[in-house]
Amino acid sequence: MPLREDVIDKLAALITAAFGLVAALAWNSAIQAIFREYFGQQETIPAMLVYAIFVTIIAVIATIWIGRAAARAKDRA
Repeated sequence: MPLREDVIDKLAALITAAFGLVAALAWNSAIQAIFREYFGQQETIPAMLVYAIFVTIIAVIATIWIGRAAARAKDRA
């Protein structure tokens, strides 16, 4: 692969990762707002731990779901 194509591939990967980070931050803000609506301010350590555990559970479930969807797509191809 020529150097130019390699650079383009890396730039595309970095730009995609940057958009992923922006989306993750947006989701984080949305989840925090929902959490505050139902559980109040999350300024205490127990509230922050509950929030972190909640977000981790969502991330694990989403990762498993995405992995299974990717495996099904590979099997079909």
